[in-house]
Amino acid sequence: MALPRSHYDPRRVCINPFPGISLGKHRRTIGIYLAGGLFALANWTFLDAAVLSAHAHPPYTEPQIPPPVHVTFVDWLPGICSLLGMIVINLIDKDRVQGHEDFGDARAVWRARLFLFIGFALMAGGLAGSVTVLVLKYILHHYTEQYTYYGYANVSQNVALMLSAIVLWISQSVSTEYEYTLSI
Repeated sequence: MALPRSHYDPRRVCINPFPGISLGKHRRTIGIYLAGGLFALANWTFLDAAVLSAHAHPPYTEPQIPPPVHVTFVDWLPGICSLLGMIVINLIDKDRVQGHEDFGDARAVWRARLFLFIGFALMAGGLAGSVTVLVLKYILHHYTEQYTYYGYANVSQNVALMLSAIVLWISQSVSTEYEYTLSI
């Protein structure tokens, strides 16, 4: 073992602990803004590729040859699936997923977990679809970097949407110091 026996805790998963970052009372706000930034970056990246594709022109040396590939509806589908998954995930009440029975309906926990699974399945399907489109449409045809950028932008959009949903889920689960719970 790398750690002295006095510092070793058998319950730890990692040998090296994660750094303790204290964001103070603003951790929820920072997380929400970070999630929004990731969401904006994701959609900006793909829209950049779509605009570049729409304005692609043939090479100046051979003006009769059209551009070999454009962003089509098939490229938009993975992003739409990830966006729907993100919406489904963030519409779920976090207390129901954790199993609190305060709502009166015993099946509410099961339904909330089912919808959470559907949301993550939509996001995973979007990521898998974007990788599939990248490989089948752009890499196998050996296009130049100008055209493979469209596929890479699609994959990066879906990864950033997944990260945004995870950060938003975590940051909304954190309580703030201004939140009071009253129980009778």
